Amino acid sequence: METAPTAAESSAESATDYRDPDPFTVEAQGHSFTFYPHGEDRLAALVDLIGGAGETLKMFYYLFDKDVSGTAVRDALVAAAARGVAVELIVDDFGNDAGEEFFEPLTEAGGTFRIFSPRWGRRYLVRNHQKFAIADGARVMTGGANVSDHYFDPPANNGWCDLSVIIEGAVVEKFTEWFALVKTWVDSDEAGRVSQLRRMRDIVRDWDGGANGENSPVRLLVGGPLVRQGHWAWWLRKDLVGAKRLDTVSAYFSPPRSFRRQIAQVAKRGEARMVMAGKSDIDAAIDMARLLYKRLLRSGARIFEFQPCKLHMKLLVVDDVSYVGSANLDKRSFRVNVELMVRVEDAALAARLREMIDHMEAASVPITPAWYARESTFLNRMRWRVAYWLSLADYRVSKMGAG
Repeated sequence: METAPTAAESSAESATDYRDPDPFTVEAQGHSFTFYPHGEDRLAALVDLIGGAGETLKMFYYLFDKDVSGTAVRDALVAAAARGVAVELIVDDFGNDAGEEFFEPLTEAGGTFRIFSPRWGRRYLVRNHQKFAIADGARVMTGGANVSDHYFDPPANNGWCDLSVIIEGAVVEKFTEWFALVKTWVDSDEAGRVSQLRRMRDIVRDWDGGANGENSPVRLLVGGPLVRQGHWAWWLRKDLVGAKRLDTVSAYFSPPRSFRRQIAQVAKRGEARMVMAGKSDIDAAIDMARLLYKRLLRSGARIFEFQPCKLHMKLLVVDDVSYVGSANLDKRSFRVNVELMVRVEDAALAARLREMIDHMEAASVPITPAWYARESTFLNRMRWRVAYWLSLADYRVSKMGAG
């Protein structure tokens, strides 16, 4: 006699038919937000953004590969520079998989190419984890996706499940200001009394990302090494205080203990739903998250592991506040990397993003207390703990949170 499939098995079966949602636009707080959950749509939107630029293009990416997608984006940048657009591209040293030679056609066409943190030393431990492209100071594309085939392939090809957004509105000016500050840091080779690492801390600490003043409902939040107040995570901490509902999609999960306590408190007060990675190119990314499930489950948090393909999305919805950008819920994104998150206070936008998370939940395996009791054997817990501690190391050692 056959037994009925468990809820987890049913979710895993439905994942084989999973399709990313179509692009959707939400008008909120004087801004237009067009979201691209599907990889092919993200690539087409990025190439169109570059192709539509008439005066300036400013791009800052963690990872840029010389595959089909990377070549298409580079060639679009070359064409833009050839028609007179002032093109500036910065790529993180660790994420520059394409190599400097790959970008020579861009510089030959009149564009500029820079590498973030190319020198060894303390500054080298700071990674640029941001991803954004600004066209004509009027439109910006940002989110979690890098420039590589992996970030544009469909779920059927085990591409990264990710999210990008094109924004139009006053906050784009803040992106332009931020790009100028970080470009100056990259270009600076001063050896004065103020170290480069300290200069980056000061830039992040002094940043004001409000699109329309001090109480702006739309903000460009940033993060950097060892900064507390003003950091994107500082704003998240304030939003979690007293929150009744939290929905997260995070590929890498190892936040500081204080944030884990806050998440547990939200679950006790109301509802906390967390979609985690069920597949990854780095198995340890899943292991480090699983080490932390037990206390969250005890608090009443609902945890799901996404099954159709690798998960790379960075999305947080706290009550009526939404965060989308480059930051993972891990210690490097909280305390070391240069990150950005767009924070929007808008109930309609929060509701629409929760609908997308509903879609992802339906293709995920629920992590129940019974599941945890079965899977958390002594050997598994030891493996999870090793992965957790390795996640704090430099990416060249552990490759944790590599995107």
